Amino acid sequence: MLYFHTYRNPGLKIDILEDLKKINNLAVHAKSTGMFILGGGIVKHHICNANLMRNGADYAVYVNTGTEYDGSDSGASPDEAVSWGKIRSAAKPVKVHGDATLIFPLIVAQTFAQYVQRKTSNNSTD
Repeated sequence: MLYFHTYRNPGLKIDILEDLKKINNLAVHAKSTGMFILGGGIVKHHICNANLMRNGADYAVYVNTGTEYDGSDSGASPDEAVSWGKIRSAAKPVKVHGDATLIFPLIVAQTFAQYVQRKTSNNSTD
């Protein structure tokens, strides 16, 4: 599909190595990092590896349906990432087993609900 797209948009350039360099530099120079990874595969691999460059992420949440027994990167537990230094040992990583298209909206909704609740309770005490 990208091949055909380049005929109408000849300026399109995809450089995975430049992208990896940028994400690694972002992680290395960050004061702290967190990973919220939906699904798995190559994206999870590169995000975790970028945090390896800084001795691990400070926070990690995985949401996927992968299981450990099949040997896939998606199924790897946060403990595996801690053992490689991709997540700091002091972190409290979480893996949510479920479909990201169902789980993520619920997490976002709950997060906003808590924010609004705190905001409204703070405003009522002012």
